[in-house]
Amino acid sequence: MTADPGPEAAPRGESPGRRSRGRLLLIAVVVVVALLAGLARWASRPQQVANLVLAQAGSALGLRITARGVSEYTLRGTPQLVLRDVTAQREGDASPLLTADRLLLSVPWSTIKSRGREITVHRIELDRPTLDVSALQRWLATRPPTPQRPTPTLTDGLAITEGRVIGEGWTIDGLRADVPSLAPGKPVRARLRGRMQAGETRMPFDVAATLARPEMPAGLGVAGDVVVERPDWRMPLDVVLRGRPDASPALALHAMVLRAQARYVSKSTSLPFDLGIAGDARYVKGLHIAPFGLALQRGGAIPDLRAGGSLDWTSSLSLRLDGRIERWPQSWPALPSPIGRPRGPLPLHLDYAGPTDLSGETALRLASGATRFDGRLRLPRVLAWLDAPPSGTPLPPLDGRVSTPRLEIPGATLEGVEVEFSDD
Repeated sequence: MTADPGPEAAPRGESPGRRSRGRLLLIAVVVVVALLAGLARWASRPQQVANLVLAQAGSALGLRITARGVSEYTLRGTPQLVLRDVTAQREGDASPLLTADRLLLSVPWSTIKSRGREITVHRIELDRPTLDVSALQRWLATRPPTPQRPTPTLTDGLAITEGRVIGEGWTIDGLRADVPSLAPGKPVRARLRGRMQAGETRMPFDVAATLARPEMPAGLGVAGDVVVERPDWRMPLDVVLRGRPDASPALALHAMVLRAQARYVSKSTSLPFDLGIAGDARYVKGLHIAPFGLALQRGGAIPDLRAGGSLDWTSSLSLRLDGRIERWPQSWPALPSPIGRPRGPLPLHLDYAGPTDLSGETALRLASGATRFDGRLRLPRVLAWLDAPPSGTPLPPLDGRVSTPRLEIPGATLEGVEVEFSDD
């Protein structure tokens, strides 16, 4: 009779405890392999990863962000996510705030592991993005006030190629922007190139910009080349601009000062002069500068002028200035005494309301003592007069009336004179 061994006997040389631990290890390995297989199956679908990232970003920003094109990502080395046909739009808004053909985001593992406590990004690239300024402002107006958040660090830069910006009556096309790096408390430098267009006016630009630090408020400086181009003339500008930007509640540039060495160039005329503009600028359905200061100097045929007022550029242009002509241009004809040699500056009032190309009628009022001039002019006609050969009319094309208590002409002195003349 054979004795019952009881429970299953362990193999020779193996204890029951070691056998149990082996089973638990086998079960754990099977579970881990199954989880990894499921994760690999999910992660093998880049669109699912992209949708998750975009859903989290959209929730944080209050936007609906989608990527309709084929997405891809890389986890080896530095993780990278590439999204295509990206659209960011506020719920209920008819226009997308931002679209882009391609967006690349390169983020180090340290940022991913910190779950947002550390915000370091290696590189961001945007190909053919389009930004709608009006939609941007509508979105900014809905953002609740938030406490100051840490400034992100961008180690390998931001690059924008073939960008487009859409404003009220104007666009910027062919925008290229390069930002080498971004770090808290340190200057941010950028190179910006593109061309602005409003109607028949084009404005190519190539400038360098420096922001004192990413945290607001901070000073901004811009320097470079800008060219204003019209069908019949152009004006190159060597520009230096400074101010203090602000994005709440409206896009603004406070304490703006612009200085430029300019040159008006037409078919037969080249007139250099210095240009200065100062004021507080803000953009709300158009550009508004108030107070607005204007200075022209060393212009030869362009008068030295200092004036202040306001400028509103929306679908049309409104410009109001009060100031003085510091110097009567030497190339302009000398007028009869006493207005021909005014003692001191000539007080000036200018009022324009019309098309943005300044082709409408401008009201102009000048005074020299008791002598007054009230007239109207059209800038294209005045520019054509400046461009005319010397044999043309010696008087600028103006409509108006001059009144003076006394006028001296060769061989006579006239009292109580009023003269009316017209562009014709």
